[in-house]
Amino acid sequence: MDIKNQIDKNNVPQHVAIIMDGNGRWAEKRGLPRIFGHKNGVGAVRAATEAAGEIGVKFLTLYAFSTENWKRPKIEIDTLMNLLIETIDNEIGNLNKNDVRLITIGNTSALPKNVQTKLKYAIDKTSQGKTLTTILALNYGARAEITEATRKILTEYRNGKLDEMSLSPEVFGGYLQTAGIPDPELLIRTSGEIRLSNFLLWQLAYAELYFTPVLWPDFSKDDFFNAIVEYQHRERRFGMTSEQL
Repeated sequence: MDIKNQIDKNNVPQHVAIIMDGNGRWAEKRGLPRIFGHKNGVGAVRAATEAAGEIGVKFLTLYAFSTENWKRPKIEIDTLMNLLIETIDNEIGNLNKNDVRLITIGNTSALPKNVQTKLKYAIDKTSQGKTLTTILALNYGARAEITEATRKILTEYRNGKLDEMSLSPEVFGGYLQTAGIPDPELLIRTSGEIRLSNFLLWQLAYAELYFTPVLWPDFSKDDFFNAIVEYQHRERRFGMTSEQL
């Protein structure tokens, strides 16, 4: 049976997050500069976005550039930023055709001005998308996000706008950059690495974790569907026993 047909459409995660890992290794295996891996990874972004929309996923968060990625060689960073602009130009038509809304999380104000301009253009042009919201995590780090949320809470407390006894996990979540977006039920990480790399640390508290050895440029729709099928085979208990479910 086709892997897509094995998916129970009544049990699809509302939100899937992906750590897109392995671009550099993909290129190195072929004797190519790392940037070729990033360029070939664009096709996997398209495949994952289309696959998510086809089965009814409502939110797809892609870890595109972390706060730690600034440590990479300048030539690689510059190429990544140019590739982001090029990809937006090439993909905005597909996003609109597939009814996809694009938004971002992370400190995008620290990105180059031409990247900020292009992102704003894409966000505006896709704002009416209803089938899927694709969230690009750009210059994003979970520790920075949690620190900033705590800073906002302390400010509101000092200004008398927040009572300490009213602070709950739900209230705290409202100060995060993902406020109003459901937490991911499934995290996918490619390339065989088994770690979270400072990604959505608060939001992934109850997510199912799926690690695949597939390098990101080789990640296909079927790889996405395989992750969904694996997710559906797991029992999500949230602290309860199987008998309580």
